Amino acid sequence: MALTQSHKTLIEKTRSVGTAREAEKLTDDDCLFLVATIARDLGIIDNFPEFSNDFPTFFEVGITQRPSVGTASFVELFDRLVSLAPDADSFFACLGALYKARLKYANILRLQPIPTMDQVGPRGLLQYGSFSAPALTAFLLWRKWIFDIDNRAAQETGYLFEPIIAAAIGGTPASASKSPVRRAKDRTKGRQVDCLKDRAAYEFKIRVTIAASGQGRWSEELDFPTDCADSSSPRWLMDRRGMTAASRLTPSRISSSRVSRPNASNSGPAASVASSE
Repeated sequence: MALTQSHKTLIEKTRSVGTAREAEKLTDDDCLFLVATIARDLGIIDNFPEFSNDFPTFFEVGITQRPSVGTASFVELFDRLVSLAPDADSFFACLGALYKARLKYANILRLQPIPTMDQVGPRGLLQYGSFSAPALTAFLLWRKWIFDIDNRAAQETGYLFEPIIAAAIGGTPASASKSPVRRAKDRTKGRQVDCLKDRAAYEFKIRVTIAASGQGRWSEELDFPTDCADSSSPRWLMDRRGMTAASRLTPSRISSSRVSRPNASNSGPAASVASSE
């Protein structure tokens, strides 16, 4: 059967990347590898004689290799894949997102610049004299570089897993311009929602932190139940440890809802971001 327009849109979205210099668009070879991986994982690889049985698994290829598994038409094989397994299109989108994220992170590791002494030099006053000046210099530079790399990893992880979790639930993300959830403080503005399914709105938290300056995003999380209530939408606020146990807050109970706050001096996932009394 011919690909539907939604399939064509999904393929283009999966292959495309943003404007970040580290990002790499998926090629036909990349997409063939994804189709082969999905077919093998779903136990239908015998329906694809174009692929040999000895191609590497997804994680065997590392984050820099881009294996070639054949020269067949990707579009034809994708069409066959979704004909045999209707949910394989979501599998393809999620696996493609992970593949792109791994390729991008490999480039981040390669291109992340070493910080300059202008950036980190003043911090040396806090530890000057604790060990030699050359050792302190190297320590300051590498500590900053490792921190920057870790921060990018956390950033990319959030971008990666939110749409994957949304697909696993069976919903879709909604941008602010298309969201049915309006901001209670300004009804002309929509609120970006990580996942919408039927009349439920979900917010995913891979990590929750509070900036020392008080200018962090914590107020955004506190506003989420109110924004949903004013939009007449049931809502879920879920964190890494509470995805299966988060409490549902119905509009009729918003007045009795409470938000439990993590210790402001700590960072990390909130144990229970939203609950109802």
